[in-house]
Formats: sequence, C-alpha cells, structure tokens
Amino acid sequence: MLPIDYFLFLQIVFFLCITPGTPRVVIVTYAINYGLRRSTITALGDISANTIQMIFIAFGIGAIIAAHPEILVYAKWVAVFYLLYLAYDLKKSSKNFSFEKNLSSKSNLSLYRDGFMVAFFSPKAWAFFGAMFPQFLSLDGNFKIQLLILIISYVTIDFTTLVLYGFVAKKIVNWLKANPKTINTISACALVIIAIIFASSSI
Repeated sequence: MLPIDYFLFLQIVFFLCITPGTPRVVIVTYAINYGLRRSTITALGDISANTIQMIFIAFGIGAIIAAHPEILVYAKWVAVFYLLYLAYDLKKSSKNFSFEKNLSSKSNLSLYRDGFMVAFFSPKAWAFFGAMFPQFLSLDGNFKIQLLILIISYVTIDFTTLVLYGFVAKKIVNWLKANPKTINTISACALVIIAIIFASSSI
C-alpha cells in the first residue's frame, strides 16, 4: 500500500532537494575541494541523519495521531505555512550563497561527520519531517511499509540531488557564483504552488 498522496510527496521532496540550502552548499564546496567521489561520503552522512530524523518523527507522531486523529487537520495547515516560509526563505537567502571557503585535507570520517551534523541539527529538517510526515502516513494501512517507502524515496532523491550538485559544481561553478537566485526563484515558485495544492486538499 502506497502512502497517502505519494506522488505529491515526491514532488515536494524533489523541489526541496534541488534548492541550494546548507547541505548543498557543503556538498558543492567539498566537491570542488576534494572531488566528487569524496564528496559522496558527506552525502551519505546527510542521508543517514535524515533517516534517523524520519524514524524518530514518524513513530512519535504516529502514536499521538492514533489517539487524536484530528491533529492531521492542524498539521496540514502547519505544512502549508511551512512550505510558504521555505519559499520566502529561499528568495531571501540567495545573497548568502557562497563557494569561496578554502578547506584543509579531511579524513573520510570527517567528511561523513560534517554531512551528518549539518543535516541532523538542521531545525528546517526537523520541522519539515514533523509537519509533512503525518500527511502521508495512514494508520489504516501498514504503517511500517508506508514509512519504509517514504524513507527510501526521500533518501534516494536527496542523495541523487546531492551528488548531482557536486557533479554540476565542477562543471559550472562560475555560473553558480554569478546566478544563485535563478534556481531559488524557480524552486520558491514551485513550493508556493504545492502549498496551494496542499491547502485545497482534504484530509
């Protein structure tokens, strides 16, 4: 059994993952300094942290929803406003997008740790999983299977886009430096559209 609105979930995750937030800046910087292959170690750290976050959030919220299913209505509006906030934040934060940091040699463990720490302690990641996951998990079906599908889907998209960022950075780093607002604007518009779809949907 697929999670509720599974393809909407894929769209949301895709647009979030292609936006140049902190994990993408780290991957781009590491790809430039250490090469694409080594930067994938940082990407593995990132998705490891996200997996832990999703499991913690899903099982904690699942128990609460079982006792108070009306929480889903409020969670939907939290999700809508959070998506709108992300769209606004993307537009506002373009000026801080930078690749100019020079880094010393790092071990594989350090590369992994950096990816893990950046993702695990990201308030936006916790807020996203907390706001979004209840919308796609149904207690009427197999909860664990749905959770597994969402985790695998998220991790696959996240890892793929992280590696893609690293690859593209090596090819067009000068263009990215000069035009950080372009991809942010496209993604921000997409998030607003998804928020509208979410607001008009029924629980």
